[in-house]
Formats: sequence, C-alpha cells, structure tokens
Amino acid sequence: MSDFVCHGDILYASDADKMEVFEDSYIVVQGGRTEGIYEVLPEKYAHMPLKDYKRGLIIPAFSDLHIHASQFVQRGVGMDKLLFDWLNDYTFPQEARFASMDYAKPVYDAVVKELIRHGTFHASLFTTIHYDASDYLFHVLEEKGLYAYVGKVNMDMNSPDYLCETTEESLRQTERFLAEHQGTKTVKPILTPRFAPTCSEPLMKGLGELSKKYHCGLQTHLAESLAEVKWTLELFPDYGSDAEIYERNGMLDNGPSIFAHFIFPSQADIDIVRRAGSMMVHCPDATTSVTAGIMPVKALQDKNVPIAVGTDVGACQSTAVYRQVARAVQLSKLKEFFEPEDNGRITFTHAFYMATKAGGSCFGHMGSLEKGYHFNALVIDGLEDDGFTLTPQERAERFCYAGDDRNIVARFIDGREIQ
Repeated sequence: MSDFVCHGDILYASDADKMEVFEDSYIVVQGGRTEGIYEVLPEKYAHMPLKDYKRGLIIPAFSDLHIHASQFVQRGVGMDKLLFDWLNDYTFPQEARFASMDYAKPVYDAVVKELIRHGTFHASLFTTIHYDASDYLFHVLEEKGLYAYVGKVNMDMNSPDYLCETTEESLRQTERFLAEHQGTKTVKPILTPRFAPTCSEPLMKGLGELSKKYHCGLQTHLAESLAEVKWTLELFPDYGSDAEIYERNGMLDNGPSIFAHFIFPSQADIDIVRRAGSMMVHCPDATTSVTAGIMPVKALQDKNVPIAVGTDVGACQSTAVYRQVARAVQLSKLKEFFEPEDNGRITFTHAFYMATKAGGSCFGHMGSLEKGYHFNALVIDGLEDDGFTLTPQERAERFCYAGDDRNIVARFIDGREIQ
C-alpha cells in the first residue's frame, strides 16, 4: 500500500451540524489512512507522490446501511403499490429465484459493480433465505475490498410457502453462515431476521443464542409502517414494543444493531435502541414509494438516536446514496410543513453526515477524512457552470442533487485507487 498526497478542495462532515472545509489543501495518506490535512504541505511529505486534482472536491465515500441486494433488479418497479402488496406481487416471487445460482450470480455481480460506481464503500446488505447465493455475495464484496455486513435472511412464518423455512432449518443455515464466514478482512456476517412478523419467537430466541455464540450484530426492519407495528404486537403479545423482541432475545448485545426505517417508534422503542447504541437507517425514497411514511429524523436526533442513510434499493430508483442525501433534506421540509409541531427540517450538512460518518461508524473509523480514518474517499468534479463559481459545500450539494457517477473522477478504498 503506497503513501501519497492528494491536492484539491477537501470536505467532510465531522458532526451533524458541522462541515469541515479545506480549500486548495493537501491530504496526506499513510498506510491507507488519513495522516492529516494541510494548507501548505510540510517538507517531510514533499517526497511523496502527489495526485493533483486542482479544484476537484475530495469527500468521504458513502455508506448505505440498508440495501436489499436481492431486490436490485426490481428497483423502480411497482411503485404505485402499498408495502404489503408490493412485497407479495413483486418482491417475494423475485427473491425466490435466488435458489438458482445462474440467476443470483449476475444480479449480485451487478450490485457490487453499482456500489463501486456510485462511491458506496460501506454497506449493510440483506440477501434472501438461500445459503449459496448469500455466500456468493459475501465473497464478491470481500474480493473487491468493500466494507460490508451481509446477512442470510430468516423467515419461518407469515411468508409464501416458497420462501418459508422451518425454524430448525433457518437456525441451522444461519449458524453455518456465521461459522463459515469468520476471520474475513472487510466483510462480516450479520443476523438478518426479515422483520418480526416473519419470524417466530423460537426463531428469535435461537438467533439470540447465535448472536452470543458468534458475537455478531443484527440488521432488520423496525416500526416501518403503522400496519406493521400493529401486526407485530398482535403476534408478540407478551412484548411491549417492536424493539423489545430483539432486546429480550439477546440480539442487541454482541455487535452493531441496525434498524431500517424507524418511522413509527414508541417511546419504549426509542429507549431500547438508544440504550443499545443501535443505528437507525433513513431510506427516504423507499418509504415514500411504498407509502410507509417519513422518518422523524430531526425529532429522533433531538432524542440522541443515531441515524444513517440507506437506499433500500428495491423500493428506490438507484443505489446512489448521495441522491438520498438530497431526498432526506426534501422530505424533512415536507415533514415540517405538514407537521410543524415537530420542527422537522434538517440541513444538507446533517444529511451528508448521516450518509458518511454516521453510517461509516458501524464499520470503524470510516466515513470521514479526519486523522486516523481509513482513506475511503471520492474525488468529484465537473459541477460548476462556466462563469459561475461554487464553494466546496455548494459543489457537494449540487453533486447530491444533480450529479451522478460521471462526476466521480477517482475512488479510493484504504488508500488504494480503484476503477
């Protein structure tokens, strides 16, 4: 791994309320991590190779903490349906096809290619119930050096017959997945009960035991829609909230816990996830497409609930996390307009932080360009019109609203430039 220096305009969000900007500056990379940022390059680094991007903007790579890799081919389809109709009419029949490796391989190859193309180098991915296909995605991500969590989905009730496992088989295959994917470098296995209504209490209990045995985290959906919340508590009447199912069954103590959507949480849910240090994931396009609702991002932030960003993909149009940064700001304005008592509007800095440093924190020191962080970064350019100069933050904002992968002129993972 070579050491080098990049020159350009440098930008990252160190906090939800603070964007750090270094114009016409140098970022020194040593051992795949940021050593420091300097207006004038110190003499001791003068011998290092220099990558001069002129006015190119150097930013952290993005993090997608909720992506259904198996739904990639159905992105932007069936968007006039509500959640459960969309699942039954599109998602479940399509996911069943992952029993065939001839189908699964090209889909998962395309997913990984798209992540790299759009600058998403940290991701938490759902697969399906199928072991071989899940194993394939895991190894493709590892081969490319992306940082990821991959989980084989669990479903043993309230699912189509062709996607429903027995409790015993679900636990057996999950343990196999956990056991056979230990000791990897950048990709880790994670428990993935689809959501509480598709998982029996014995399955939940068994997953909790596996969590402790293999010291692994959890990803699932939580409080996504009012119908889901009502159904969940009907199915689990001995529990006081959705999150309590995972807490009492021991799935929040042994690794990151990542909950997608979190649109209609109870106070009990909020208390539990905050106590566990869980990460909530805002998927703006997806939850509006299937009319689940809009996450109360600002209200949750005010209650110290950590929040990252996800594409979801199946109910979204693209794997481009930067587009969800823009959507998060737009939806927060709608939230505030229709529910002014929530004071729900967030800034671009806040949304950018969720999509970079907040999400990256689930993988370690990633998602920022601060000293000691992995140099997982993008260089973007071509965002200014002739005669109209933009500040670095304005260029970052334009990229999220109006740019695309053609504006990404360089990509780095652990200081290694990739194509």
